[in-house]
Amino acid sequence: MTLPTLLTRDHRECDELLSNALGHAQAGRWAEAESSFSQFCDRVEAHFGAEESILFVRFEQATGMTHGPTAVMRSEHEAVREALDRINDAILERDANAVFGEGDALFILLQQHNLKEENILYPAAERAAGGDAASLEADMREAITDPASTAHRRQ
Repeated sequence: MTLPTLLTRDHRECDELLSNALGHAQAGRWAEAESSFSQFCDRVEAHFGAEESILFVRFEQATGMTHGPTAVMRSEHEAVREALDRINDAILERDANAVFGEGDALFILLQQHNLKEENILYPAAERAAGGDAASLEADMREAITDPASTAHRRQ
């Protein structure tokens, strides 16, 4: 599997988790919404952690670009994390209007973010990795499926 294929698939699986959480909230199933949203947050954090501790670092090392696309992606990751906090608060407060408003905004933010990664950064990172592309893909696969494997790298 290629790096772009792996990470694009992970984006879609995260999208599904978010959709499930918002669906539970819409139906007033707040306990399920909390659980589903927690799973979504864990998955997104694993994805972001893998990108920030492995993919971005290797891309920057290979290209010398530290203030380019990876800086933009890190900034967008922070915006997503802030949105996650707002949605979590709204779920805990059982505020359906806030969940839906913030959820819609998050979905749009993630779609824009993911398109940049999928169409620009991931292919560029794979090219920059050259002969190490398979190793990079394997490391990313491990990190997104076992976030504890990269926890020490996120310091």
